[in-house]
Amino acid sequence: MSDGPYSQLADAYPPGDLAQRWTALLRPCARLRRAHAGEQVVAVLGGTPHLPAGVGWPEWPDHGPLAFIASVRCAALPQEGLGEEFPQDGTLLFFYFDGQTHADAVVCVDDAETWAGAQVLYVPENTPVFLAETPPVLESYPRVELTAESEQSAPDLWLPQTRRALLGDMCVWPSRRRDTPAELAAFVRAFARLRTRIDHQIGGHASPLQGPVEYDIANATLAERRERGDPPLDEEAERWVLLAQFAGDHETNMVWGGEGALYWLIRPEDLAARKFDQVRLVIQT
Repeated sequence: MSDGPYSQLADAYPPGDLAQRWTALLRPCARLRRAHAGEQVVAVLGGTPHLPAGVGWPEWPDHGPLAFIASVRCAALPQEGLGEEFPQDGTLLFFYFDGQTHADAVVCVDDAETWAGAQVLYVPENTPVFLAETPPVLESYPRVELTAESEQSAPDLWLPQTRRALLGDMCVWPSRRRDTPAELAAFVRAFARLRTRIDHQIGGHASPLQGPVEYDIANATLAERRERGDPPLDEEAERWVLLAQFAGDHETNMVWGGEGALYWLIRPEDLAARKFDQVRLVIQT
């Protein structure tokens, strides 16, 4: 993946040692797309999950059951697209309270009382499972089989590690695009042209719709709003990595406020320890 589009971006716009500093930030990821006939099925959107014996359907207490979003077979993912903390086998199940039973109840990363509205279950390999029954108050999303390909992912330009690499001692990007350092202007424009779509993705860097999702998590964790460039906020933002993102999809009726996306983040140490109850969901629309 060293010759991916984001590596080529640095090669095309190389002020000084930008290429080396930029490519050091790139991460592999597994992009998910619809599987064609004969392709390996790695993940499934919608449908009905298989749950371990004795494990009930996830619920948000006092609100109702969560909708099933996706299942991902970890062993089937391209391993070169994942970090070392990621499970090598087993299955990840993603659930989200989508408002089918209470339209006014909203999962918000800023409100800890709503976090139970987004849950990730990890089912270890060889665990006996059964096809669960979707709660009658829910309508299942259409089942769509997905395959995976390893690709490059790049960090958002506003993330602290990116700013350090590209801007050096400057705290934040200039508020006006025309004030961008001349040696980086072409690079920034080319980067924007590459970030034109949001895909289903496992691992790597998130592709945000409204600014870095890591900052959304960091502000919620610190329990107060801080500005980008504030050291505690930057430090907390760097502690989170993307577990998965699922884009809005009209064909499957998964529409998160129009063309939005669901972003599931976790700290690397919790990922390594399989503490998926520590996953946090950010919704951007």
